[in-house]
Amino acid sequence: MRKQISPRNLLGATALSLVISIPSAAQQGGGSRQTVRLDPARTVDLYVSNRPEDHPRADYARDIAIKARTDSILAARSRGVMDYRKITYQSNADDMDIPAYLWQPRKKRGPRGHAAMVWVHGGVHGDVDIGFYPFVREAVARGYVIIAPDFGGSTGYGQAFHEAIDYGGYEVDDVMTAYTWLVRNLPQVDPERIGIMGWSHGGFITAHLLFRDNQPFQGGAAIVPVTNLVFRLSYKGPGYQRSYATQPGFGGLPFENHKAYIDRSPLYHVENLKVPILVHVATNDSDVNYVEDQQLVWKLRALKPDLAETKVYVNPAPWGASVGHAFSRRVDRNTLERVDSPAQRDSWNRTWDFFEWILRPYEDRSKPGQ
Repeated sequence: MRKQISPRNLLGATALSLVISIPSAAQQGGGSRQTVRLDPARTVDLYVSNRPEDHPRADYARDIAIKARTDSILAARSRGVMDYRKITYQSNADDMDIPAYLWQPRKKRGPRGHAAMVWVHGGVHGDVDIGFYPFVREAVARGYVIIAPDFGGSTGYGQAFHEAIDYGGYEVDDVMTAYTWLVRNLPQVDPERIGIMGWSHGGFITAHLLFRDNQPFQGGAAIVPVTNLVFRLSYKGPGYQRSYATQPGFGGLPFENHKAYIDRSPLYHVENLKVPILVHVATNDSDVNYVEDQQLVWKLRALKPDLAETKVYVNPAPWGASVGHAFSRRVDRNTLERVDSPAQRDSWNRTWDFFEWILRPYEDRSKPGQ
């Protein structure tokens, strides 16, 4: 795993003057090489390893404790309101055990009576947290069954699970397997009325699944989704790049592995979309910046206008350090109630309308004539 290093640690207590020889612009025509003096501090700041053992570490004990508290709060808040339990299933990708949260209405309908959704959390190393609660409660009140997996690389399950991150790779199949678990284990769920929704990294996974040639979802919503890894890593710089280049699935930066970064960027697969998609983005998003997200919005509008419902929120009320990134996830962490802004209300109203259109959660298809 990558250790924190500084120019002093790397180069010694006394700053060294480093000089290298690089090809000059004229060398191709027979010119000489050019001598460049390196700035030691800048050299270290820009260094990005491609070794898995240098992947950024976390405080695993702290994360496990936070996850235990999250589980306790979600169980307590769900009691008497929803049927809640935490499950584990094996990923179709590699049989890894994937933890997942399951919420259902307390009163179950008969076979195929409920629509369902897979909800996908964000964060490079994120997890399902208490901020999901008020929105899950609303979904279940509308008749949905909700499953929310902590796919490989999520926090709260120790070092080995953390290091199993495979951004845009196995994690996509970890999430896809949630669909398989639902249809195999819950007869009350209608296999033909299952959608998917994700935020940020979760929106990235949602888009990936919807852009596959063969996928089972009726449609989905990608909110402030990561879109283009080739662009994103260039825009964010070395501090962000180190969480990707050290993953075996990438093995370096985009210029070192074009194919992996293009294959794992939803932007380059829009042409495959065959089901409805909802995409909401914010112009003041400082995590998935609008300059990245607009690429997906405009491509969907150009190529899939009959399937894509997109909306750009102009400078919505901020929430947290990423400004507009969480514009539709404004939740009081103490009361677990929504802290609505005009944009949050509008986004969720559009989201519920979208899913009611494609999934019809109000229909109980276990009854004749439904």
